[in-house]
Amino acid sequence: MDDATLLRFLRARKFDVPKAKFMIVAAEQWRKDFGVDDIVQYVPASPARAPMTLSQLQSERRTPNAESPRLPAGTLIFYEREGVDKYYPQYYHKMDKEGRPLYIQKLGLIDVKALYQITTTERQLQRLVLEYEKFITERLPACSAAIGHPVETSCTILDLYNVSISNFYRVKDYVSAASSIGQDRYPETMGKFYIINAPWAFSAVWTIIKPWLDEATVAKIDIIGSSYKDKLLEQIPRENLPKEFGGLCQCEGGCSLSDAGPWNADAKAVAVAETETA
Repeated sequence: MDDATLLRFLRARKFDVPKAKFMIVAAEQWRKDFGVDDIVQYVPASPARAPMTLSQLQSERRTPNAESPRLPAGTLIFYEREGVDKYYPQYYHKMDKEGRPLYIQKLGLIDVKALYQITTTERQLQRLVLEYEKFITERLPACSAAIGHPVETSCTILDLYNVSISNFYRVKDYVSAASSIGQDRYPETMGKFYIINAPWAFSAVWTIIKPWLDEATVAKIDIIGSSYKDKLLEQIPRENLPKEFGGLCQCEGGCSLSDAGPWNADAKAVAVAETETA
């Protein structure tokens, strides 16, 4: 465990060493049980395949080729990424003004029936863990280098536009499990958290969610209604914020699938160089 990770666990337990040690030991055991070290995400830059059904996913026999390197047994390949993006958009996108990776979730777009025709709660949680691992090992170092100072946390936008209470109840087990993973296994990674387009019924949802979160996490959450644009732009550069949230960014193919950010700068430079020399 590196010093930065150790510090996050100590902060999470207010530098109470015995409590932090207990948390670390539990997290290390969870990593073994969950198989974190065996999970590697591999998504082609431009997937040629359509979203697969569960039966297709279960019967898939992967045959690596020159463009798809051989990966170790047990590797998670989230082929249904584009399909999931239609029914539950959740993605990293560029940085806020302090260099934090921007993470966006659109809970109001959830189509539970369609979502679970192409994926499962288990695979969603595996993908979540994969993204946390990339966040720690790739996104934070890249953002730190780009901004010129250490970056340790994220800036999150949770969009509740058109959220349905009934749909929320159908995914609350996933949301609860995801919250637990974030707090207990990847503590102190939340910097800013904006909940926008909160409907009048959000108080009922918040009553359910709030007990899952510790006091320090709750203190970082800013709940805003529909007049959120100016608040977001105080924290996020206009050119980095997707246009649908009041910014200027319109990534080719959509911001939610672009994975735009300094963590992809080297890969994009290589792609441009290869195109120019072709």
